[in-house]
Amino acid sequence: MQQKQGPIGVFDSGYGGLTVLKEFVNILPAYDFIYLGDNARAPYGNRSFDTVYQYTWQCVQWFFKQGCSLVILACNTASAKALRTIQQKNLTILPEYKRVLGVIRPTTEIVGNYTDSGHIGILATTGTVQSNSYVIEIEKLFPGVTVFQQPCPMWVPLIENNEYESKGADFFVKEYIHSLLHQSARIDTVILACTHYPLLLHKINEYMPVDIKIISQGTIVAKGLADYLERHPEMDDLCSKTGKVHFFTTDDTNDFNTKAAIFYGSEVQSDHIDLQKEGFSA
Repeated sequence: MQQKQGPIGVFDSGYGGLTVLKEFVNILPAYDFIYLGDNARAPYGNRSFDTVYQYTWQCVQWFFKQGCSLVILACNTASAKALRTIQQKNLTILPEYKRVLGVIRPTTEIVGNYTDSGHIGILATTGTVQSNSYVIEIEKLFPGVTVFQQPCPMWVPLIENNEYESKGADFFVKEYIHSLLHQSARIDTVILACTHYPLLLHKINEYMPVDIKIISQGTIVAKGLADYLERHPEMDDLCSKTGKVHFFTTDDTNDFNTKAAIFYGSEVQSDHIDLQKEGFSA
């Protein structure tokens, strides 16, 4: 029996994944997308591996129920703490052609090509740093590269509370960059390993030495998705292509619409979902 076409699901615990979705739409404008922000339970960054897995898997199941065959975890914390378990535990017992991808692999596949010194820095949430996902993946792909990590626990709260332009933001941007670069004077490439961080990019550029390359994930992940669909025509055939984008949140829609527009770069109109009423309780 032929599978029915559906949109590509794009998930984040909050708003950051919208910076990735924006690049998906730019590179793949013909495709349909559904975005879900689990704002009612955000942030995920400091939650346990098991909690992040449970929350993420509930949301992935919701995407499948909407007809998505392909779901992108546009969230570094979910990619670090939940993706592998979902792929190895859950997807193996589901019908064929259900796929869940993350944002870490596309980034680590190319980052070694940017560094001359072989020293790479990671700026990320505490959860992503604790997972060591970037260290593990980069070591597999570029064994000669050394990775240095710096958790930035204040950056997401500053961004989501609309304080990313404030002097307080300057203090924390400068502090975390200094702490990262203090680990190695040879760092020449830095990954912004959280999809929120592009909103701080102008401040990051201000305090980062000019000779250090800064890698933001949106375009990289979008190009990775386009390449994946080209290499997997069976999945591409399952993606509907009418150029529509729908937004959903587990929290207040008015608040989501206001904040989401900042990340997405244009007006957003969302619908509310209740995962428990949908049958996806923790």
